[in-house]
Amino acid sequence: MTIQRRIDPSSAAIQSAFGEAARVAFAMAYPDQSTKLDHQLAGHRLFSREALAQLAERMPEEQVEYNLGKLPLGVRPEDTPANGLSLSETIRTIDSNGSWVVIKNVECDLEYGAMLDAALAELAPMVERKTGPMLHREVFIFLSSPESVTPFHMDPEHNILLQIEGEKTMTVFPAGDTALVPPQQSEGFHGGAHRNLHWDEQFLAKGTAVKLLAGDGIVVPVKAPHFVRNGPAVSVSFSITWRSRRSIAEGELHSLNARLRRRGLPTVSVSAAPEAQSFHRLLYRLMRKLGA
Repeated sequence: MTIQRRIDPSSAAIQSAFGEAARVAFAMAYPDQSTKLDHQLAGHRLFSREALAQLAERMPEEQVEYNLGKLPLGVRPEDTPANGLSLSETIRTIDSNGSWVVIKNVECDLEYGAMLDAALAELAPMVERKTGPMLHREVFIFLSSPESVTPFHMDPEHNILLQIEGEKTMTVFPAGDTALVPPQQSEGFHGGAHRNLHWDEQFLAKGTAVKLLAGDGIVVPVKAPHFVRNGPAVSVSFSITWRSRRSIAEGELHSLNARLRRRGLPTVSVSAAPEAQSFHRLLYRLMRKLGA
């Protein structure tokens, strides 16, 4: 399916996403710490319910995911229930249908892509000093009915989630804690396993709950486990993400370990600066090229 791109001349000037305080907070936290910050995109016309329904209808089927929203924190992907509605019905009746929707790779749409570019341009100098160029830049838009739950999971990107409408509480856990995510689970994740993680109530003591209202945002480090509980109204969130040399290198090393583990060979340690582990990254690329 071909994505129909369009642009409204009135959107040529994209408003600033972040003020000075937000940029300072981001610079202090990036890339390893989570932090709350504010933003200036709440109320933008591209986030109206009708605009989002039309966007979802333009997207290829594989770039939209939706299901019932009241889920346990540790639900298995295959047990996630459908809501019995079409995508457009789900978005237009999100207030009452008890659902959760994510529209993926929204950067493919000209207007939303311009918003992504403008927001990331404000942060690029700080990112480049620490982890190099922003690579594989993507946008995800989340819509959630009241009281919806996004189960315990992790993502492979550097992520800033911007709350546009409603409220939610995100509970974020430290990245790299092997009690939360064992090495084999990280290896499987980089091999294509689902993002959802095993949940144990004992994990809760390690998390930090952050309440997000419209105009708030949160920085989520690469593979920092988290879950989300929606508030009493519909929630709309705009998630801007990118990869870095560091995040790509970390994925390569876990993929290498998966190959080594399958052969009964010793695995390698993944350091806090995996981009510097050149020998092991080269070994992984050679093994992948040779089909080992």
